[in-house]
Amino acid sequence: MPELPEVEALREFLTGHLVGREVARALPVAFHVMKTYDPPLTALEGRTVTAVDRHGKFLDIGLGELRLVVHLARAGWLRWQDSLPAAPPRPGKGPLALRVALTDGAGFDLTEAGTQKGLAVYCVRDPAEVPGVARLGPDPLGPGCTADAFTALLRGENRQLKGVLRDQTLLAGIGNAYSDEILHAARMSPYRIAARLTDEEAAALYTAMTRTLREAVERSRGIAAGRLKAEKKSGLRVHGRAGEPCPVCGDTIREVSFRDSALQYCPTCQTGGKPLADRRLSRLLK
Repeated sequence: MPELPEVEALREFLTGHLVGREVARALPVAFHVMKTYDPPLTALEGRTVTAVDRHGKFLDIGLGELRLVVHLARAGWLRWQDSLPAAPPRPGKGPLALRVALTDGAGFDLTEAGTQKGLAVYCVRDPAEVPGVARLGPDPLGPGCTADAFTALLRGENRQLKGVLRDQTLLAGIGNAYSDEILHAARMSPYRIAARLTDEEAAALYTAMTRTLREAVERSRGIAAGRLKAEKKSGLRVHGRAGEPCPVCGDTIREVSFRDSALQYCPTCQTGGKPLADRRLSRLLK
């Protein structure tokens, strides 16, 4: 899933490729992606892109008083093309969900792989009209998310750190991958209870969070949209690397599986050498 660093890199990429160019057509191919109907997508035709913003994991393309807001969900992506095919796309079973064509022949496709469809597109007058945007907490790299504000946020959360970091209403933009990376950098168990961290531990977690995200943004900066997924994977130290040696201590990276996701961690770095219980495996053994 694209998270804050990849969506920020897409924002920068699209700022350089879209701003100042005119939209010729916005064509939905998989109609389930459209979550709004007023104003219609046809209202974007003839408008010039004025800005590209980001709200957590949401891309926000400004066209005058209208906004095209996109959430790429688990398996969505944006594919830029300097020259789009002349023929309009046909609805079908392929990954193409929506195409935005510019008057100069360039444009981009929104695609989504897999059978679980979560890609969402909104045409609105204000991004706050999008429910997911309206519920977002502060951006971890924004000016409002200071170390003191982060510590205060943790104080009210009697939940595990893994879930707190992923909660978009608390912190906007961190998902499954970077929550693993942040906790590994902070040398903390994903099962630690947020409210029980000392002030010093909360400060260390804040430092790990901001440093991990900033480094990921820097790695992604200037990379073409089509290569961002590969860049994300290459920069991850523990997430998606179960069975491999930890790059810090050499211990074997372990995994805990859930119904629709999994977390990875290093026992030596994060849990005092103790493997965490895999609840899915425990159920199978009963």
